[in-house]
Amino acid sequence: MIQTSYEQPVIGHVINDRPEVSDDYWGGITSIIRINDEYPESTLAGLDEFSHLEVIFKFHLASPADVHLGARSPRNDPRWAPTGTFAHRNHRRPGQLGVAHPRILAVQGRDIRVADLDAVHGTPVLDIAPYFVEFGPQGDLRQPDWPGEMLGNYWREARS
Repeated sequence: MIQTSYEQPVIGHVINDRPEVSDDYWGGITSIIRINDEYPESTLAGLDEFSHLEVIFKFHLASPADVHLGARSPRNDPRWAPTGTFAHRNHRRPGQLGVAHPRILAVQGRDIRVADLDAVHGTPVLDIAPYFVEFGPQGDLRQPDWPGEMLGNYWREARS
């Protein structure tokens, strides 16, 4: 039998100045991932020796009604052909989980200060791990044109 649900503990939360979800302009944001008090500070020992972190988080502002199964154009833009749910990386996926690879700036106590984490203030963090180059993609990478076209402003700084 296939398991259809599970419970996952939240190990911490994101703290930053970004209260609202946005499709673009995530550059220049510094965040803190604050690990919950039940985890000893020693669980972060050695993490500061790595340049990047792998973060799994919950899209907590999304609702189950946001899930879209099937094919649709990315960002509902008709310039791009419809692609299936699992060809997208957003809150409309069934698990409503996000994965990010922010840069580690500092580790102090239970706080991990990072850059390039595209998660809003209050986001529940389900797991973290250091990014190992050896676990990165193997072989040549490929993707269709639409992600590059769609994400041209993703890491640009927000306009005032």
